[in-house]
Amino acid sequence: MQYLMFVCSDPEPDTDQRNLTDIEAWVAENDSRGRRLRGSQLAPESSATTVRVREGELILTDGPFAETKEVIVGFDLLECADLDEAIEVARTHPMARQGRLELRPLVGDGQ
Repeated sequence: MQYLMFVCSDPEPDTDQRNLTDIEAWVAENDSRGRRLRGSQLAPESSATTVRVREGELILTDGPFAETKEVIVGFDLLECADLDEAIEVARTHPMARQGRLELRPLVGDGQ
C-alpha cells in the first residue's frame, strides 16, 4: 500500500538531541528496502502559490493559504504493507523528532 508522508516543521521540536538519525542514512536504508519510492525537500513556503476558483474567478495567493507556524517542508512516497509499517518508517525519520510527519494512504492503486 502506498502512503504519502508529509514532512512538516514544528515550532516545538524534541529537545532531546541524543541519538538523532541522519537523514541521508534514513533515505539510504528505506530506499534499499523498497519502502521509500520517492521524496524531496520543498522550496520555502514563501515560494508557494495557492490556487482557488470561486464563482468562476481564478484567485491566486502568494504563499501558503493557511496562516500557521507549521509548514510542509518535504514529502516521501512510501510503499508499506500496512499502516503499522508506515508508522515504523515514519518513527525513524529525523523529522519525527524535529518536526512532525503526516501519513495518508493513497486512494486506489496510486497510479
